[in-house]
Amino acid sequence: MKQKVWKWVSLLPLSLLLLLSGCSENMLVLQPKGPVAKTQYDLIVWSVGFMLFIIVVVFVLFAVVLIRYREKPERADYEPPEEEGNTLLEIVWTVIPIIIVTALAIPTVKATFALEKPVKKEVKPLTIQVTAANWKWIFSYPEQNIETVNYVNIPEDVPVKFQLTSVGPMNSFWVPQLGGQKYAMDGMNTELILQADEPGSYMGRSANFSGKGFAHMEFEVVAQTKDDFTKWVKEVQQTAPKLSEKKYETILQPGIVGRMTFSNTHLAWIDHTKQNRHHYMNSDDGH
Repeated sequence: MKQKVWKWVSLLPLSLLLLLSGCSENMLVLQPKGPVAKTQYDLIVWSVGFMLFIIVVVFVLFAVVLIRYREKPERADYEPPEEEGNTLLEIVWTVIPIIIVTALAIPTVKATFALEKPVKKEVKPLTIQVTAANWKWIFSYPEQNIETVNYVNIPEDVPVKFQLTSVGPMNSFWVPQLGGQKYAMDGMNTELILQADEPGSYMGRSANFSGKGFAHMEFEVVAQTKDDFTKWVKEVQQTAPKLSEKKYETILQPGIVGRMTFSNTHLAWIDHTKQNRHHYMNSDDGH
């Protein structure tokens, strides 16, 4: 019986290794590819490491108390003295939690406020307006006057201001390898600043359930060299079809669509769209 038990115990490290290797592709948060994601990654590592240190200290103290003060045959009738009003102990167990909270709060607050501004202040940020709809993502480039659906191209090493809103239910815009998520809400605008350090493809998704098509609310962020991005912008402006108001209203209807590219944006009639948002919110599966 003991041999069987030890056999299964010996397999636990191997099983854990296989489990972690199978999940590695999904642990994109731990694979930062931009300064925002790197800062958040460092914060996660610091928080987890600090809390693990606290856990180790607690378990060590717990083991010491169990061993040192365990009941012994020669001290079976021993009654420990009652401690009441010990000022030193009360100060210790009050100060320690304050130190723990402070050690976690200070770097978290500093990182949170720092990430609300572009990392590279000397580089002009690229502004992209993001509209979440059932169940797709619409990206508008107001300066380049182009619009894409379910994918977005950005230049490497350039801060990108994603201005987020929604047509219908609330969604959450999240690109794990570039930074944390932020909510996109109907009738409101929020801002998320991200940056990619190198060219590559980074998958984004909605992190907020918004209906039966929620699982399909994925998009691709393609980071390009600055020359490739400029070339792509010119190519879209010259070859992509125009987006009509009727076509835009069709895209907003609840449903799943593929990737689309247009040589203009819906921003020209955004006020008209806002007036008709109740139509899309109350459509079938709109919530």
